[in-house]
Amino acid sequence: MHQIKTEETMKAVMIIYNQALTEKVEYMLDRLGINGYTLWENVQGRGSVTGVPHLGTHVWPEINKSLLAIVEDQLVDRLLESVKKIDAINEEVGIRAFVWDILKTV
Repeated sequence: MHQIKTEETMKAVMIIYNQALTEKVEYMLDRLGINGYTLWENVQGRGSVTGVPHLGTHVWPEINKSLLAIVEDQLVDRLLESVKKIDAINEEVGIRAFVWDILKTV
């Protein structure tokens, strides 16, 4: 039987990024030792900063990817700093990260 656990030291980090950044994001995850994540490809949306749509259409051809990684609490700041560096170098492309507490897992 699976046991319900409280995970006080874990965070969920969702990273949404232009598919052009795929290699940089994969390198970042490898460098930080983040092996496990869930990936969604062909994610459509519109950024809150520039509002430029990424819809995979003729008019708005760019498309995003999104991943969700559950990481140790102490890794979050390093991960967010890495995302911030990728964004600073590639501002026109777009990458964002969001963090949630993990309260319990099964």
